[in-house]
Amino acid sequence: MGAVSTADTSAGRHRKTTDATGTAGPTADGGTPAPAGPPAGTAAVAERGPKQDRSRVTRKRLLEAAVSCLAEHGWAGSTVTVVAERAGVSRGAAQHHFRTREDLFTAAVEYVAEERSRALRALFPEGPADRRAVVAALVDLYTGPLFRAALHLWVAASNEEQLRPRVTELEARVGRETHRIAVELLRADELVPGVRETVQGVLDMARGLGLANLLTDDTGRRDKVVTQWAALLDEVLDRPAKG
Repeated sequence: MGAVSTADTSAGRHRKTTDATGTAGPTADGGTPAPAGPPAGTAAVAERGPKQDRSRVTRKRLLEAAVSCLAEHGWAGSTVTVVAERAGVSRGAAQHHFRTREDLFTAAVEYVAEERSRALRALFPEGPADRRAVVAALVDLYTGPLFRAALHLWVAASNEEQLRPRVTELEARVGRETHRIAVELLRADELVPGVRETVQGVLDMARGLGLANLLTDDTGRRDKVVTQWAALLDEVLDRPAKG
C-alpha cells in the first residue's frame, strides 16, 4: 500500500467545511466561498404580493361589472359570461372568484352598497349636517344604478328559491347599516318614542322615490318631497323628550 503524500494530507485538511451554524469554511485553495442565496421560499413570498393585488383588482372589476350588467340587463340577461366580458376577464377567472352566479351577484350588490355607505359618510366628514342635505343624500342612494341592480335582484329572488334566503339576508344587513348611518347623520335619539319609526319612514320614502324615478325623471317632485320631510324631521327630532 502506497504512502499518503504530504500534499494529499494538506488538501484534505483544507477542503470546504461547514460548521454547526451552516457557515461555509475556506475552500481548498484558500479562497472565500460564494455568499449563500436567499432562504428557501423568499422568492415565493415576494411574488405573492403582486398576485394578491391582481386578484383584488380582478375581483373588484367583476363586482362592479356585475352591478352594471344587472342594472342594465336585469337578472335574465346577466350571466357570468356577460359579466366576465364586461370586466375584461375570462369566464374561468370569474368562476375562480365566485363559484356560482348567485355568489357573484349577491356579493356585487353588497360590495357596492358598502361603497355607497362609505361615500355617504364622506359627504359629511365633520359629522351631522343640515338635515335637508342628509335627506337628499339618503334619497340619492335609491336613485342610482345600485338601487336598480338591487331591485332586479329582489325580483329574481321572489321567483327563485335558491336565491331568496341570500337576498333576504343581504337586504336585512344593508338595511340595518343604512338605518344606523341615517340615525347618526340626522342626530336622532331613538330612545325618544316615535323617532325610530320616523327615521325608518324617511328611508321607506326614499325607496319609494327611487321606484318612481325608474320610469321617469322625478327630480322636481322629489326635491319638494325632500324639503317637506326635512321640515318634519326637524319638528320631530328637535322635540324635547317628555320627562
